[in-house]
Amino acid sequence: MMYRIKMYICPMYSKELLKGTLQVMILQLLAEQGSMYGYEIYQKVKELSDEKIILKDGSLYPALAKLHKDKLVQFKEVAVGKRKRKYYELTKQGQEQQVLGIEELKEFMATLSKVLFPNQNNYALN
Repeated sequence: MMYRIKMYICPMYSKELLKGTLQVMILQLLAEQGSMYGYEIYQKVKELSDEKIILKDGSLYPALAKLHKDKLVQFKEVAVGKRKRKYYELTKQGQEQQVLGIEELKEFMATLSKVLFPNQNNYALN
């Protein structure tokens, strides 16, 4: 239990791991959910991670902008009251990258497990 508390408190740990996985997380959520807006993505990641991953605006929105620039996501603006909300969804290219990204991440996690825990039974991630 103490280890879990340390992981939650230490922002550098989460931030560094988040860097390499944020794009894949966003693409996966959009693949599963269809269309989502930024705060909705924030909330879903927070919920699914049991509040261990808290996306900051300075990470999430630049990542969404990069995904849009790379033509992996598209968005449509919808008026909500006096505000406009951007709903993001995968493009065809984004769907392909989501599949590749998940496979790459699974393989990386299996390899990392072999390196970090060589004496334990390693298993392939499904």
